[in-house]
Amino acid sequence: MNVNSSHYYDLVKKLSSLTGQWPYQRPITRLICVILMTLSTMSMIIPQIAKFFTCQGNLQCIFHTMSSYILTTITLVKLYTCYFNRCKMKVLIDQLFVDWNELETPEEYEIMKRYAKNGRRYSLGYSLYYYFGVYVFISMSLIPQVLDVVLPLNESRPILPTYPGYYFVDERKYFFYIFSHSIMAWEIAVTVIVTHDCMLLTYIEHVCSIFALVGFRFERLIYNDAMKVLHSHISDAYRKRIAFSVYTHRKALKFAQLIGDTFSLTLTIQLALNTIMISITLLQVTQRKASILEMIRYVMYVVGQLIHIFFLSFEGQKLIDHSLQTRDKIYNSLWYETPTKSQRMLMFVMQKSLQPIFLSASKIFIFSMENFTMVVQTSMSYFTVLSSFE
Repeated sequence: MNVNSSHYYDLVKKLSSLTGQWPYQRPITRLICVILMTLSTMSMIIPQIAKFFTCQGNLQCIFHTMSSYILTTITLVKLYTCYFNRCKMKVLIDQLFVDWNELETPEEYEIMKRYAKNGRRYSLGYSLYYYFGVYVFISMSLIPQVLDVVLPLNESRPILPTYPGYYFVDERKYFFYIFSHSIMAWEIAVTVIVTHDCMLLTYIEHVCSIFALVGFRFERLIYNDAMKVLHSHISDAYRKRIAFSVYTHRKALKFAQLIGDTFSLTLTIQLALNTIMISITLLQVTQRKASILEMIRYVMYVVGQLIHIFFLSFEGQKLIDHSLQTRDKIYNSLWYETPTKSQRMLMFVMQKSLQPIFLSASKIFIFSMENFTMVVQTSMSYFTVLSSFE
């Protein structure tokens, strides 16, 4: 059943093409895009490092700088994860489109379509939130400038930096130059971040659709009056279709394994840095000297970090649930009415489904809704410890 599924992945393709993470781009084009992304990120890291040295051991200043420095580090990690894993990314994309061409019935197409649309919808919402969030975060630094014009005081209001950084110039005099650089550089960094996350989200939604498809095939196959074909030549056709479903299940397992091999290391780094970043940002929110604008910005920052981890945990939980549903669907069907040889193949699938498939950070941390609360609790614990140094 040939279907045109490319429009479900156009958002991911466009984003990854902009950042040099689409594996089918020409090598020179990918390299140029990655170099530009790196230079843009480094243009923010240099002021952040300079700001770090101007702190002169002041912990409050250091924590303030680290909140953005960690994010730029995560940007580079995500960028080079996709760039250096080109072959694996290519295999994932190839398999994604191959699976669409192996669909046999309109019902199977609807299953794949539902998950693909979910992936596109999640990716679109995720991207819009982060683009809008960064724009609002940076633009809030304009409020003091606008108030100086609309409601002037005897003296100019203090400048609200676009982000913690030291530009080696008079920030008030060159404010709009710094603002222009910040908003362009951070939007580029966000493009790298959401591209990586949307690709991962799309792959997980796809493997979940394959597990759902396998369960549907087993249910449909075994439910269709299996007893009537027990001793007839049609039972051979049943065995072939069961074998094909077993093969599809194995492909889903390999696809999930490849996702883990590709993203496991970067997820480990992200998880560690995000946990620290949430703690540090909460520390900024609770500072007594923080202005209302700064508090609003850092609350938005914390919410963005929590949404990031929540999406990973939500997709990880979805992968666990779908990998276990295959076993349940076979067990609840009329498997005992099928031929003996077919039962052996079904037992093989059920054994493979006893252990859930999960998204992990180097097999140390499993992304699930239960562990999401643990990350939040750990961040709060670190926040409590850091508060004691204030």
